[in-house]
Amino acid sequence: MTEETSQRRRGTITILVLVAAMMQTLDTTIVNVALPYVQGSVAASDDQITWVLTSYITMAAIMTPPTGFLVARFGLKRLFIVSTLGFTLTSMLCGMAESLTQIVAFRALQGAFGAAMIPLAQTVLLTIYPKERHGFAMALYGLGVVVGPVIGPVVGGWLTENYTWRYVFYINGPLGIITFLGMMAFLPESPRSGPQKFDWFGFSTLSLAIGALQILLDRGEIKDWFGSSEIVIEALVAGSAFYLFLVHTFTAERPFVRPALFRDRNLSAGALFSMVTFITLYASLALQPPYLQDLMNYPVFTAGLVMGPRGVGTMAGTLLVGRFVGKVDTRLLLAIGLGLTAWAFYIMMGWTPDISAREVVVTGLLQGAGAGVLFVPLSAVTLSTLAPEDRPDGASVFSLSRSLGSSIGISVVTALLTTNTEINHADISANVTAVNRAFQDPGIAQFLSPVTAAGRAALDALITQQAQIIAYIDDYKLLLIATLALFGLLVIFKKSGGSPGHAAAVEG
Repeated sequence: MTEETSQRRRGTITILVLVAAMMQTLDTTIVNVALPYVQGSVAASDDQITWVLTSYITMAAIMTPPTGFLVARFGLKRLFIVSTLGFTLTSMLCGMAESLTQIVAFRALQGAFGAAMIPLAQTVLLTIYPKERHGFAMALYGLGVVVGPVIGPVVGGWLTENYTWRYVFYINGPLGIITFLGMMAFLPESPRSGPQKFDWFGFSTLSLAIGALQILLDRGEIKDWFGSSEIVIEALVAGSAFYLFLVHTFTAERPFVRPALFRDRNLSAGALFSMVTFITLYASLALQPPYLQDLMNYPVFTAGLVMGPRGVGTMAGTLLVGRFVGKVDTRLLLAIGLGLTAWAFYIMMGWTPDISAREVVVTGLLQGAGAGVLFVPLSAVTLSTLAPEDRPDGASVFSLSRSLGSSIGISVVTALLTTNTEINHADISANVTAVNRAFQDPGIAQFLSPVTAAGRAALDALITQQAQIIAYIDDYKLLLIATLALFGLLVIFKKSGGSPGHAAAVEG
């Protein structure tokens, strides 16, 4: 095979795995702006419809760790092809769902099949590119993984407004078929280790712990948290299962997740860093569509459109930082990304429904750039010190932390938004009485009089809106604090830079 043919084949494989990665991450957010339409179609309540988001992310988190075992057992090519085909078929089933039970079940299957696609894409890129070009490969990888969830609201809004919400799932059909056929033709075979003993106990206990925790977070607000016996039981199940998983992990001869992996300082710090980063990223992505549609009265497509520039910022940040990986200490690049993200959250703490679309766009660009600058060096430094044979397992752990952060972030900020709205509503209402001097103003009394039914309804709507605004500010403040806390983790990473030759290769 000539050098030109080899490079062309490498380019084709790169495109295929990036499309696969983008499909998987795109489906974490593409349904966000369409969620009210899905809710009406399947007759679901506000708390039930969140399962459409969390079932997908939770199953992806549960099924990510077995990736290393499955690669060794069936081979990378075969696993990637099956994952892509299964993901495509379940996407089509989601679009055809007629009830809440069906769409949640199909979303869970979609997450299960798609779980391996992210670590496999990362492993393929690190395999087909020489070591001196790993920074460049991770920059390309970042485009597929980070841009997907950012452009999701734009694509989802356009499809929902011009067609129906079902097309946010149908769009995966042609993309998945093309990717499947391309992988069949171009993806090289990989060696298999043969039959291996699988740690079913470790896998089961970890899956049970993650599943119980997610149910607890999703239903805690509705059930008054630990005032409900259901939540107490779910907490006991999650805690007990995780305890058994830890004991088994440190005592079994061949545990499901090898503790030796976490002796690598970069992997341990990178997994924690990734979890918190994706808590803030996905939480803010979940908060923005309802803010724009409910408080600012944006149509679904307009809401998606003003969120679109995040993708531009992410692509710019990803491509730019790829040129500095290997030249500059990775910790400095991570600090810059954190700074941009924190700056965006600081601006969002001052948002009201009166802000202009321009401010939303500029803030989105800033936040997208921060995500792009963060992801490339984080991916590179987390796996850089692992042995080649440990990279599939390391990538699975890294991807698991990302999935857990995503699902936890969505559940926590949604619960806090509901709780804080109720608290703020009560606090504001305590100061709104019939003897308040403000009601002596004829203009106010005409529309907001507390002594008429219409006035009380209008007054309650206004108080609710103000309570929601404050609740959103509280959520953004929490995300800012979480982002600032990550600066403390930077000291854990080993100092990294690169030789001039390495830097030049990354630039290529």
